[in-house]
Amino acid sequence: MAKPPLVLIAAGGTGGHMFPAQALAEALLARGWRVKLSTDARGARYAGGFPQAVRVDTVSAATFARGGLAAKVLVPLRLGLGILRAVAGMVLDRPRVVVGFGGYPSVPALAAAVVLRVPRMIHEQNGVLGQVNAFFAKRVTALACGTWPIQGADGVDAVFTGNPVRAAVRERAGAGYIAPGDYPMDLLVIGGSQGARILSDVVPGAIAALPEGVKRNLTVAHQAREEDIARVIAAYEVGGVRAEVAPFFSDIPRRLSECQLVISRAGASSVADISVIGRPSVLVPYAAATGNHQAANAKMLSRVDAAVVFPESQFNVAALTESLISILSNPKAADAMARAALSAGRADATEHLVALVEALARKEKP
Repeated sequence: MAKPPLVLIAAGGTGGHMFPAQALAEALLARGWRVKLSTDARGARYAGGFPQAVRVDTVSAATFARGGLAAKVLVPLRLGLGILRAVAGMVLDRPRVVVGFGGYPSVPALAAAVVLRVPRMIHEQNGVLGQVNAFFAKRVTALACGTWPIQGADGVDAVFTGNPVRAAVRERAGAGYIAPGDYPMDLLVIGGSQGARILSDVVPGAIAALPEGVKRNLTVAHQAREEDIARVIAAYEVGGVRAEVAPFFSDIPRRLSECQLVISRAGASSVADISVIGRPSVLVPYAAATGNHQAANAKMLSRVDAAVVFPESQFNVAALTESLISILSNPKAADAMARAALSAGRADATEHLVALVEALARKEKP
């Protein structure tokens, strides 16, 4: 009896790479594929959420971005060893398709696929191609983009698939939006683990400065770093604002679907969640993000007038207060922003990726 077709998924050691890879793995398993995951030791720590049927191969990989001179000198050797092992593995069990999700741990599998001429594709989550994906962009059969438009893909036939979102987000895709008005309203503030401090510095004061007629209707859910929680709570109390402040909310999809406005960083997954559910947003891209990719991510919503985007240098209490008033005091504008956000989203991103994989397996042009 013939084995089911094999797909080899290669992803780097961060959640941004691994979560979309997991979504694709789950969907392909459900369609009868065998799935292997190729990653490094750091990425393997994120593999706990993958189905047990997924075999995890830990490869030798390295990056020039970390470590001292000695570590950097060893990078080519470690990558070379990883490529040799990947080639040997593919010879023994040849995949029908190799899919890379970025990060240096995806190099061995993608390079081996190039050597053995295995059909291959990459998926870029952000609005700027990462270094590894940029290197392989002209060496793969298909480039799938999670954010649109994409920078760094000149001369490459890119396909906008969207970023896969969690099941809890998909369940709320296109949830009905209640525009701001003279009744209870929810405002969600999410910053992620990197650089969220600026939101804690600016947002409480901006909300406290709102006209009383708007402020009295607001309840804020604010995600803040542990070390900032006490001062953020105090700032809301002094400003007379009802607020729930915590380092982590386990029910972000629900809160997002019930809020009138979200203030957020512009990570690829956050932008995808906001667009799939369809909510107005104020975005503050993380200035230190590699290649300024969060600013590129934000363009997916700002170009359709679904978001107000502030560079960090322009994000202050007065400017944010003005934007909040313009959105929360204008229900028609807020509703238009919500509909525009929804128009930019792709709730069926996983299905688009599956279709690309199966087209490559049939050796059809995607």
